[in-house]
Parts: sequence; C-alpha cells; structure tokens
Amino acid sequence: MAHSLAEAYVHRAGLAWPRLIVDGDRPVGFLMAFLDIDWHEDGSAIRSGLWRLNIAAEEQGKGYGRFAVDSVAAELRRRGAQEMYVTWHPGPDGPEEFYLRLGFRKNGETSGDQTVGVLDLP
Repeated sequence: MAHSLAEAYVHRAGLAWPRLIVDGDRPVGFLMAFLDIDWHEDGSAIRSGLWRLNIAAEEQGKGYGRFAVDSVAAELRRRGAQEMYVTWHPGPDGPEEFYLRLGFRKNGETSGDQTVGVLDLP
C-alpha cells in the first residue's frame, strides 16, 4: 500500500483515487482507481478504472472485492464515465474469473503481460 500511495500522490497526483476498505473499524483491503488516464499516451484513449485491488487473504470470498469494484464503478458513473477498465495477470491463480463474474469482458487488448477488461457503466 505504501508504494501505491506514493505513486498516487507523487507521480499521479489528481489521477489516482486510493481508498482503504474497512469493515467497521477493521481494515480488510485497499483499492486504487485511475481517473482519466491517457491509455495510449497519444490522447486517443482516455480511460478510468480499477488500478489496484488488494483484499486480505483471510477476508477474501466475503464480498469485499465486489464492494470495492461497485464503489469504483459508482464513483466513475458520478464523474460521467461510460466504461470502467481493469487489467489482470492471466493464469490459474489470477483474478480473471472474479472480474468476469462481475461483468467485465476481455476487450482483446493487453497491457504488457496483462489482460485488459472493460465493464460498461449504464
């Protein structure tokens, strides 16, 4: 989290939306969204989405990840976004099934070695 917060406030000031996920007074995870990032670095694709999502191992499977994704989606809708993006490392231990269950679809792009997913925000 420390690296993510430094990145949010030093390198990406105004473009990152970091949030601690708590249940009562107990921290259970961390998320960071990205806001209006120039995805292709040429102005052709300005995107917003979920940059980082970490749920404590012992808290996984309890709905906190879904809550986090829904919270980012609500914020992006409030800001007028029509889509929400996320990337993940493919593989049997990765989060692909989680994101697909939430309605993300692969859009055929990659970002480095990561799969790009998009969720429509009606």
